[in-house]
Amino acid sequence: MNLLTRFLHQPQRVWLRRAIFQIHLWTGVALALYVVVLSLTGSALVYRAELDRFFATPRAVLKEGATPMTADELRAAAAKAYPGWTVTEVFEGRYRARSGGPASGGGPGGASGGRPRRPPDPTATIILERGGEKRERLFDPYTGADLGDSTTRGQWFILWVTRLHDDLLLDRPNGPWWNGLFSGVFTALVLTGAVVWWPGVSRWKRSLGVHLSSGWRRFNWDLHSAFGFWLFAFMLMWGVSGWYLGMPDPLTNLVERFSDPDGPYGERVGDVFLEWLPRLHFGRWRDPVWGPWLKAVWASAGLVPAIMAVTGLLMWWNRVLRPRRAASGEAPDPA
Repeated sequence: MNLLTRFLHQPQRVWLRRAIFQIHLWTGVALALYVVVLSLTGSALVYRAELDRFFATPRAVLKEGATPMTADELRAAAAKAYPGWTVTEVFEGRYRARSGGPASGGGPGGASGGRPRRPPDPTATIILERGGEKRERLFDPYTGADLGDSTTRGQWFILWVTRLHDDLLLDRPNGPWWNGLFSGVFTALVLTGAVVWWPGVSRWKRSLGVHLSSGWRRFNWDLHSAFGFWLFAFMLMWGVSGWYLGMPDPLTNLVERFSDPDGPYGERVGDVFLEWLPRLHFGRWRDPVWGPWLKAVWASAGLVPAIMAVTGLLMWWNRVLRPRRAASGEAPDPA
């Protein structure tokens, strides 16, 4: 019986499979925290634009026919709202207002240099300073009312989550590089998991579902196995795309090596593949019909790597740590 035949029928007895299992086990243990963090943050960031809008300060509404306040009037309103602070700059809408003169927009929906304001956002931004401290506040250009922070704490938190997911809170280029490296290791973890998953020709169907009537250890095993099978493509995609986003050169060079040098750049198969990797990774679909549904799928599937990490750690506990504790004479875990 050759190696392939033994692997198909009795994979647990194949030494190569046992070696791959050990690689998968200890790589998963070492990478568990990283996987959980990236899984949870990535799932949340599918809705980054929606979260940013939710936490943002409500902006002023464009009033057709109404005349906005001048820059000097906005300065006076800000000085009244923040006594002791110095107004250093005034921005009307998306364009800078000239100090000491009328608003550069010239009216509602107006523009600096005659250009239309897109999108029509008349909200004024005013920067104040005091003793080295700086504040950036939004003001209603029609009433001079203080609307709130230009960037709220919720928005700063979303930016922090984004930095954690993209750069591991490290400075560039170190953060993306390490993220790419760990994503490459995660890709290896997914591929070795595919080998370890195979239970044999006679038992593979049992590994496709979860048996709720069994004990918690069997339930944990089934959950890890079933999610690993059904979400394999998602996890492999996130691993490869994360590797590419952090370390683009290897895949880019590979595409250039096998692509037609005379083909139209950007239209070759490899170019299209690389273009789609970031789209698939983030899952921020904009289609008005399918976009919300696809985002929900991506956000839900994005939690699966975290579930895989937790169930894998529980299996490691049962297979490795529990027997060691029992052998050392420690009290057994009541679970």
